[in-house]
Amino acid sequence: MNKNHKSSGRSSNQSLAIILCVFVVCMLGMAFAAVPLYKIFCQKTGYGGTPKIAKRASKKSVAGRLLTVRFTASCHRDMPLRFKAQQTSVTVKIGENGLAFYEAENISDRPVKGMATYNVTPDKAGQYFNKIACFCFEEQQFKPGKILDMPVQFFIDPEFLKDPNVQDIDTITLSYTFFRLD
Repeated sequence: MNKNHKSSGRSSNQSLAIILCVFVVCMLGMAFAAVPLYKIFCQKTGYGGTPKIAKRASKKSVAGRLLTVRFTASCHRDMPLRFKAQQTSVTVKIGENGLAFYEAENISDRPVKGMATYNVTPDKAGQYFNKIACFCFEEQQFKPGKILDMPVQFFIDPEFLKDPNVQDIDTITLSYTFFRLD
């Protein structure tokens, strides 16, 4: 009887160890998946000032209300770029396609890879800011001493006009920060 009790206890401990190992592996997997899943969620919903990514331009009619879209640019301290918006702002009608250009110059003597992250402020406008084309969708390769012009095409969803929470907004700021990838 004592032998069966030890065998049963050992089996139970092994089962618990397996369950705990599976739990730890699942938790690690969820930790690694959290960032990309959160990014996808923010891009789809505009949560936290993250602009939505549109597959094509707005087909809704262009509204008469104008908004100013300001542009800012910065680099992480490890990114050897001179990065700036070529224009400080543009004025667009809600629903109208807008186009802006950023410029980046690699100020190092080596090629460098980078990727830009973006944000829209005020946060409550992010869900209406749609980017059609953007340099931030892909990794960028910068050759030493070269200047690269990078466009961003966007529109403000006409649903903006129906939301009472954003009626006080007349200026939206699109901010980019470049980070080094290599």
